[in-house]
Amino acid sequence: MANSLLPLEERNLSPDQVESLDKRRDLGHTFLVIAAQFSVIATILLLWVGQDLKYSPGWAHPMAYYFLLALILIVVFGVTGLVLRRGTPRID
Repeated sequence: MANSLLPLEERNLSPDQVESLDKRRDLGHTFLVIAAQFSVIATILLLWVGQDLKYSPGWAHPMAYYFLLALILIVVFGVTGLVLRRGTPRID
């Protein structure tokens, strides 16, 4: 009998399909961890962004560029991780 707590598309999977589903969810979890690590880096960079934007001349704002890059990576890895982790997680 199928587990009624699982979504319909996951109820009758073969063992190989379950393994690929677990690998996909593990990769999604890894991407979420990377996004969290970049959020810590972005928080630290935020300490220098204001000073960099105020005192650096012209277009030379390396800390602001690094902060912007970190924000982009947070969004990319976070959204990708959430998409890959969709569904019901396994219980260990």
